[in-house]
Amino acid sequence: MGVVVNQTIRNIIITCFGFGIGAINTLFLFTYFMDKEHYGLISYLMTASNLIWPLMAFGMQNTLVKFFTSYSNKEQQDKFLTVILITPLLVALVLGAIGIMFYTTILSFFEDKNTIVQPYVWTIYILAFAASYFEVFFAWSKVKLKSVFGNIMKELFLRICISILLFLVYFKILTIHQFIYALVIAYLLRTLIMKMYALGLHRFKPRFSLPDNYISVFKYSGLILIAGSVASLLIDIDKAMIERYLPIENLADYQLCAFIAIVISIPSRAMHQITYPLTAKLINEKAKVQLKELYQKSSLNLLITSGLLFVLIICNVNELYKFIPDNYNLFIWVIVLIGSAKLFDNLLGNNNSILYSSDYYRMILYVGVGMVVLTVILNMFWIPVLGITGAAIATFIAVFCYNSVKLWIVYTKFKMHPFSQKTFLTILLIVSITFGFYFWELPFHPILNIVSKSILISLVYVFIFYTLRVSTDINTLIKKIPRGA
Repeated sequence: MGVVVNQTIRNIIITCFGFGIGAINTLFLFTYFMDKEHYGLISYLMTASNLIWPLMAFGMQNTLVKFFTSYSNKEQQDKFLTVILITPLLVALVLGAIGIMFYTTILSFFEDKNTIVQPYVWTIYILAFAASYFEVFFAWSKVKLKSVFGNIMKELFLRICISILLFLVYFKILTIHQFIYALVIAYLLRTLIMKMYALGLHRFKPRFSLPDNYISVFKYSGLILIAGSVASLLIDIDKAMIERYLPIENLADYQLCAFIAIVISIPSRAMHQITYPLTAKLINEKAKVQLKELYQKSSLNLLITSGLLFVLIICNVNELYKFIPDNYNLFIWVIVLIGSAKLFDNLLGNNNSILYSSDYYRMILYVGVGMVVLTVILNMFWIPVLGITGAAIATFIAVFCYNSVKLWIVYTKFKMHPFSQKTFLTILLIVSITFGFYFWELPFHPILNIVSKSILISLVYVFIFYTLRVSTDINTLIKKIPRGA
């Protein structure tokens, strides 16, 4: 676990900085420097690209992680890497040709409402193309167990660029139109930098022929393509469907609440950068004992760390919204429901890595397709009835069902689960501390209230978990802090 702990700590720090900058952008710069309609527009463009890039990447980022360590022959490895790099380009060309043929039809989807999207539909394709290759080169660095730089580019680079661009808009150096073009350039630049870094870690000689196991490679990629698209749809389909049923400014409200809740995923985003390739390695080596240990530890540690973020967010969100313009509304149940869904994601530990790196990844295909259908149906029902809160309800139900099935698959196929008595104790403590502090209000300035309440909650939370010895890993880490280790 030494490599995991070392890079996870670095990635957590980077991810925290990234989310901090993202919080400033989302909660303050966008809300104060841009009108609500254009904020909703940019949120939609980025959301739509997130739905498309997994299709464009064709699962190659996951395929690279799964198969790279299985090659011992340099020639076969070079053939494999050539396939990894060419496939997304071929898919992108096909999708681009289809997009050009049906461009008028695509534009017609935005004629009834939200016509503001029409001039920028083409940027969705470019953003998706850049994101797909970025993920491929990021995976390239992961298989070399070098995830920190890629995490900097993923979590920090774009957010810093957006901050700069928003200030340029505020000072009227850029128009909204120019902001969107500059955002596209930032996406492309990030991909180029990641490419240079990845190729520096592992150089190869392009070989334009298929590796010996190409059938397994493409079969895996095809199924992971659908599974990865399913994951993206489950995350972002709610935002896309809000645009279909409600004026686009509602998406700005939802984006605001969703971002606050998504902060809970910081620990998992950081740890998965290194546990994914490590899980693939353990499965390839058939190291079941170590795999089970990693599964249980990652689940418990992620639940504890994300639980603290959940408590801090729920207990401080009312004070936080006092700093946001009055035309943005707090939808507390959106934050609670999406936050709970993210907490459940953390509870799974490295479950996704186990499934995607094993021979049972095919099962995710069928389950995922069913979950996407369920999500669409739920959104079609709940959004017209309850607005953006309905979208959060649909997302929570879909994520709960999807994660439950994934837990069941790993349990039945690997005879292991991530739960213990400490898991249920952790959940009970999280709920108790949340209720204990949510209704407690201080009569001071909102900043002082947030800081004071956060410090008190953190101290109580850490003290309880440390005293009860819920996680030996976290206790060991806490003991090292005074010594600077």
